[in-house]
Amino acid sequence: RKIPAVHVAGTNGKGSVCAFMTSVLKKAGLRTGTFISPHLVEIRERFLINGEPAEKNAFEEAFETVKKQAEHMVEEGFCHPTFFEFLFYMAMVLFAREKVDVMVIETGLGGRLDATNVLESPKVCVITSISLDHTQYLGDTVELIAAEKAGIIKKSIPFVLGEANAAYDAVFEQVAAANKTRV
Repeated sequence: RKIPAVHVAGTNGKGSVCAFMTSVLKKAGLRTGTFISPHLVEIRERFLINGEPAEKNAFEEAFETVKKQAEHMVEEGFCHPTFFEFLFYMAMVLFAREKVDVMVIETGLGGRLDATNVLESPKVCVITSISLDHTQYLGDTVELIAAEKAGIIKKSIPFVLGEANAAYDAVFEQVAAANKTRV
């Protein structure tokens, strides 16, 4: 809640948008924390501080913090976080400890039910192009998938759609209107 965020969802282009946003924010003099997936070589690539992978010690400390909390939650009767949830929680720990000025957060799967959707008041929500992806979870049409991705749109928060498409524009316009924002 304390760190401003840019929240990015979509089928294709999320990583590019996150890279562009991180670059622009860094150039503006802001210390950035960027959470992306997947990683290519090493898992720390998912946690970027000013565009660079988190340092090994900071990564390990965040892991231990989340691991202890997850164990406590399991003892309390809650489910253990999924792999993605665990990594997202680590990102939040890392970014708070690194005192970033702004976070750039990429969703993992969808939007509405994605772990990253705990962001209550991002500064802007961005949705890139939509196509058929993860149809077993998100739906078997671009309209259903768009509706899931639209779940990151928040009341009165600016919303940017990366690509207009007649197949799903109405979905975003309807959700934006219901949230008193515009596309």
